[in-house]
Amino acid sequence: MIPAGLQNGNGAGSKEVLATVVPAGVTVDRPRRGVVTSVSLMSRQLLATLVPPVLMAVWVAGCGGTTVARPPMTSPAVTRAVPAPLPPPPSPVPQDDPIQTLIAVSQAHFDKGQAELELGHLERARTEFDLALDGPLESPAGARSNARLREHFDRMVDRISAYELRALAEGDGFAERPTVPASLDELLALSTFDLPAPPPSLRDTVESDLRSTAHDLPIPLNSQVLAYVDLFQGRLRDWFQTALQRGVPHLPMIQGALRAQGLPLDLAYIPIVESAFRSDALSRAKAKGFWQLMRGTAVEQGLTYDWYIDERSSPERSTVAAVKYLKVLNGMFGGDWYLTLASYNGGPGTVQRAVRRKGVADFWPLAKKGRYLPRETREYVPMVLAAIVIARNPSQYGFTLGPSAPPAVETVNVAGPVDLRRVAEWAGISVDDVQRLNPELRRWTTPVRSASFPLKVPLGTAALVEQRLAAAPPEDLTALQWHTVRRGETLQAIANKLRVRRTDLAEANYLSAKARVQSGQKLVIPRAPSTLLAARTDRSEPVVERARPVIPRSATASVSATADAGESAKVTYKVKRGDTLSSIARVFRTSVAALRSWNRLKSDRLTPGDRLTVYTSRNPARSPRP
Repeated sequence: MIPAGLQNGNGAGSKEVLATVVPAGVTVDRPRRGVVTSVSLMSRQLLATLVPPVLMAVWVAGCGGTTVARPPMTSPAVTRAVPAPLPPPPSPVPQDDPIQTLIAVSQAHFDKGQAELELGHLERARTEFDLALDGPLESPAGARSNARLREHFDRMVDRISAYELRALAEGDGFAERPTVPASLDELLALSTFDLPAPPPSLRDTVESDLRSTAHDLPIPLNSQVLAYVDLFQGRLRDWFQTALQRGVPHLPMIQGALRAQGLPLDLAYIPIVESAFRSDALSRAKAKGFWQLMRGTAVEQGLTYDWYIDERSSPERSTVAAVKYLKVLNGMFGGDWYLTLASYNGGPGTVQRAVRRKGVADFWPLAKKGRYLPRETREYVPMVLAAIVIARNPSQYGFTLGPSAPPAVETVNVAGPVDLRRVAEWAGISVDDVQRLNPELRRWTTPVRSASFPLKVPLGTAALVEQRLAAAPPEDLTALQWHTVRRGETLQAIANKLRVRRTDLAEANYLSAKARVQSGQKLVIPRAPSTLLAARTDRSEPVVERARPVIPRSATASVSATADAGESAKVTYKVKRGDTLSSIARVFRTSVAALRSWNRLKSDRLTPGDRLTVYTSRNPARSPRP
């Protein structure tokens, strides 16, 4: 029978249902009373394809008690609709946390200040540090009204003060530029023991290369040269590849200098062995630069060496000097290039004495026994020749070189001392990049007495740098500190007082270490003071504490108004909005009276932009408060 759910209101629903689901042309037997006859197999199959599965299942279920003429068909499985899951309750709208927002903004400024400081951009770092502290200080409730904000503010002050003290301790950029060990020293250390014999196939390779590659230096095919060819293309492959690639942008300049003096172009590869083309390479014997020139030799060949400049580190200037020196040496030894190279390493006197003792002006017999030439010189000549063999035809030995050009630069003529960090900031590069463009500068400043120093800057920045140089007041261009000589003072006494070396004090002022100084003479102190990295490093106190004096009366004379320059550093402080003499005195652990005396102030009134002179202790225990 038809289930009740498919009947109409008066119980007669079978006709309507069958009429709905049975297509035309399908015969359904009329049922006897209470019995529904079977539908033919064909009709059931047709129904299974035409009737929706759910309706078909219901209809079959309603006919479960009928007699079927054919075996029953298996009805399709009933699929129950799964109700859709309820949507999750809406998450609560996060409430704004003004303290966290303030801390996040302050931290972002501090992080940016750190990044600028790493690049040497002091002014930009100072601006960002100011902004990092301004937010908490200028918040409605103050920087110490909330525990989280107070902790963040104190941490910022501590870290900024730590940067300040570090800059002061490091001499604010007056330390000499760091160097790296010369490659020749490292190569000699490797060759302390006898090198293994090269494979027989290497001789054939080099011999074939020499037949196809024209050299303007004679290359002997002996075991010493082959041993270093094997070393450079084997154990030292990575090092040789780096050195050769580093020299690519400089080779046209070096070959041009050799060509101008009529010397073999193969000599351009000497710096591979000497320094791996590092302008900052320094040997144990204090030779320096691409060509590892000794100081005396460099000065003889016209290079400048003083406390500010060492032109041995200039690729261009040192190349000119080295080429001139090689030409002189070659003339001394009658055009013999093996003896010339030996004398370039060991000195002409050493080689001349060896020639006289042996009675033979030939390098290879001299190098055969250790009693005539030093081991370094005996190894140096075959090293250079092996480097020339590979460098002239690198692909033959498995090396590949990419194109490389020197950086595009232009020159700004600078008069007097200028802090390289200022130039870096104006040119939009790091102070390390400024030093890489001007490797002859030993420190972060141009020379004090230079009337016109040619400072290299990136192409396209010279006009801006010149504009900023012209607009900047002199005190902003450098952080130099000066000492006025008093009656009876000597260089040694002044050096002791200022806690610097006498030789540095003399060289920084173009004097000899034994020079006499005159009363009233001004001397550069070779350790410059720092300037504040942030103007607002005083910790603001809670309101309940502001009425109490910050510095006890006994501390008012902690820093004398006539502070000794030997114990203190002179700082130029630029007044910012909200500064008072009291807040500045707290930063420097000094007194308001001392600030008035140092700056000849007649009142306590300050205007943003004013510059105050402050003497702060070089002793960290007496430095600006953390």
